[in-house]
Amino acid sequence: MIIGVLSLEFRLHGNDSLKGKRSVAQKLKAKLRNKFNVAVSEVAHHDSHESLVLAAVTVSPDAKHAQGLLQKALNMVVAADEAELIYDDIELIGQ
Repeated sequence: MIIGVLSLEFRLHGNDSLKGKRSVAQKLKAKLRNKFNVAVSEVAHHDSHESLVLAAVTVSPDAKHAQGLLQKALNMVVAADEAELIYDDIELIGQ
C-alpha cells in the first residue's frame, strides 16, 4: 500500500480577510476532490490571510499510479490560477 501526499503552499496577494482565504481554499479543495477523488485539508497557517497551505492525500496499491494522480492534480492546480503557488512537493510513503 502506498500513501501519496501532495503538499501545496500559496500566496494570496491582495487578500485582506480570512473569509477571502476560505473562499479560495474551498474552490481549490472542491476541484481536487471532485476531479481526483483525493482527501484535501488546510494543514498550516490557519490564521494568516495571505498564506494558504493544503495537503491532498491518496492511497493506492501502486506507487506509479499514486505519483501520476498527484502530478495531474498538481498540474490542475497550476493551471487553475486561483492563487500564486510558491511551493509544491509530492511524497510517497510505504514504498
